[in-house]
Formats: sequence, structure tokens, C-alpha cells
Amino acid sequence: MTTNIIARNLVDMRILLSSLWVARMLTGFVGDVLKFYEPGMIEQILVGEVDSMPLNQGFRLAAAILFVLPVFMVYLSLTLPYKANRWANIILAILFFGLNLIGELPTYEYVYRTFLVIVEMVFLALIVWHAWKWPKKDRVLAS
Repeated sequence: MTTNIIARNLVDMRILLSSLWVARMLTGFVGDVLKFYEPGMIEQILVGEVDSMPLNQGFRLAAAILFVLPVFMVYLSLTLPYKANRWANIILAILFFGLNLIGELPTYEYVYRTFLVIVEMVFLALIVWHAWKWPKKDRVLAS
């Protein structure tokens, strides 16, 4: 009976972490789509510069990497061994939290963008919290 409870908790934690990455991604995508409705945004994109940032190859590559990392985390949260899983979730969630806190949150003039970044940061904080609190008793089955 105890083994079944541990196995269920293990699966639940992996699914929970993966689901939180999905929620974080969807929140970010909603913000990106809504950005197109901001006055002047389409014109900026057509000119090739958004918020004084050139939309060059380097920018697009960096953006692609930042978009793909959470996609990988959805999968890796379900498949990595316990220790690697736990640390990958903690490190990447802290990285994205910091990027939101320093790079994005202070620059938003629209309330909806601030709201969505805060929601994203809540999901990231939950990832760190759950990965950090992942019971050590699950370690044997998760490896």
C-alpha cells in the first residue's frame, strides 16, 4: 500500500511540474498575442524594430531559445531522473523568474502585460516551490 502512495505522489509531482510549465507557456503566449492589439505594434514590426529593439537574426534566435526551453521542460519534467529533474526545474524557473522581474516587469506600460507577467511569475515560483519540496522518499522511484 505504501509503495502505491509513493508511486502516485511521484507521478503527481512530475505531472504537476510539467503542467506548471504548460501554464507558464500559455500565459506568455496570451501576452504575446495581445501585444499585436497595442497601438502601433504592427507598424513597429513592419519597420523591423519593436520598443527600440531591432528584430534581427540575433534577437529572433534568442527569442526562439527562450520560447523552446519551457517546451523542453514540459517533457523533461516527466522524464528526467529525480535529482536532475528537481534541479533543472529549480534553475530554469529561477532564470525565467529573474528575466521577468528584471527585464520585463518594469518596462510594461499596459496593465494587462503586467498582470500576465505576474501570473507567469506565480507559476514559476510554484515550480521552484514544488521542485524544492519534492519529497526525498520519492528519490528512489524517480531515479
